[in-house]
Amino acid sequence: QVQLVESGGGLVQAGGSLSLSCAASGRSFSAYAMGWFRQAPGKERDFVASISWSGGRTKYGDSVKGRFTISRDNAKNTVYLQMRSMKPEDTAVYYCAGGRGAWSGPDSRPNEYDYWGQGTQVTVSS
Repeated sequence: QVQLVESGGGLVQAGGSLSLSCAASGRSFSAYAMGWFRQAPGKERDFVASISWSGGRTKYGDSVKGRFTISRDNAKNTVYLQMRSMKPEDTAVYYCAGGRGAWSGPDSRPNEYDYWGQGTQVTVSS
């Protein structure tokens, strides 16, 4: 059974930093793009960041460019999201996603991901 398990969420003050991890099990995602999405209450799920299978290419949502960094460790089957200079509008449930096509580049489209984690809450206080 394929599982993606996010960790590292919590409460942080505006301007602070937080790191999320997503550990995959049940299959290797080393040949697949991975992504992070988020959903705030009453809003649609938004793209945050994505990373190619090799880690060589990344893509970010406009609202997080320059503040968030996605990375991966294929040996550990884990993807990370480093968040800095956080803002109250970053408050959301953050979801990790595993891509569909092998050897794929970063992708911002949710329907290009077949596997999703259960989400982790991130709250930024003002």
